[in-house]
Amino acid sequence: MSDAPLVEIRALTKTFEVGFFRKKVEAVRGVDFEVRPGEIFGVLGPNGAGKTTTIKLLLRLVFPTSGTVRLFGTDRPGPNEMRRLGYLPENPYVYQYLRAHEFLDLCGRLCGMSAADRKKRSDEVIAKVGLTHAIDRPIGKFSKGMTQRIGLAQALLHDPELLILDEPMSGLDPIGRKEVRDLIVEEKRRGKTILFTSHILTDVEKLCDRVAIVNRGKVTAYGALDTLLKPEVRRIEMELEGLSESVQAELVALGAKIGARHGASIVVTVEGEEARSAVVERAVTSGAKLHALAEQRETLEDLFMRDALKDHREA
Repeated sequence: MSDAPLVEIRALTKTFEVGFFRKKVEAVRGVDFEVRPGEIFGVLGPNGAGKTTTIKLLLRLVFPTSGTVRLFGTDRPGPNEMRRLGYLPENPYVYQYLRAHEFLDLCGRLCGMSAADRKKRSDEVIAKVGLTHAIDRPIGKFSKGMTQRIGLAQALLHDPELLILDEPMSGLDPIGRKEVRDLIVEEKRRGKTILFTSHILTDVEKLCDRVAIVNRGKVTAYGALDTLLKPEVRRIEMELEGLSESVQAELVALGAKIGARHGASIVVTVEGEEARSAVVERAVTSGAKLHALAEQRETLEDLFMRDALKDHREA
């Protein structure tokens, strides 16, 4: 497998003109990232951050105001390149009167698959996304989660090299989300490359090799999770018994937060190395009993909120 990126996005911008007065809205403002072969890459951000617009620019469903987009090494992908990818839009469009096999047969025809391959792969992907029980039901009768699954099935149908999934867990219950996560990991094991967008932090943290965090149309953080997340302990949570009100006030002055009471014990949370040492020392010298201590390292949510707050202050 070549090490050349399958997706390259450089200085990408997109400005829309909306309304009667053609007001300019910057949906994407200088996005840069690349997706390497064999990795799971996540584009993370809140609703309205520019994730879906970036995906549409990549697929040439809309065209950039400036910047470059390269797919499989070319900035002008043709039918041969497009056959190498599978795409799940945020809101899959389906023909509601068709059944699952009929819809996938149509998608297979559009991909140029033979009749035998369409039948074989349709059976495989329907089973893979967990829709075997609904093969005789019109898609218009599917729930939102089931519609999401049939959309995923059409993206997988022609066994693409690159999967581009826009909010693939949208509308799924916890079991469905777990099944889709497992499916994404299995596709990676098969040598596929996956690019997906999400605003669900836990899904991204569990799946991705690298991420780009997008906020207000800009990339605010980019890279491997183990390099983006600070490795040092950021927070400790202690359960202490015997803290007087005066000692509690001292701990707050040192940077601690006093939390819920559990019987005779109080939960105390503190961030930062310096504050942690001072709070622990004062709590111990006060005669309080330490029943439990838990260390918490930085999570993707911490990183996301840190960058979002920074971007808000600079705006």
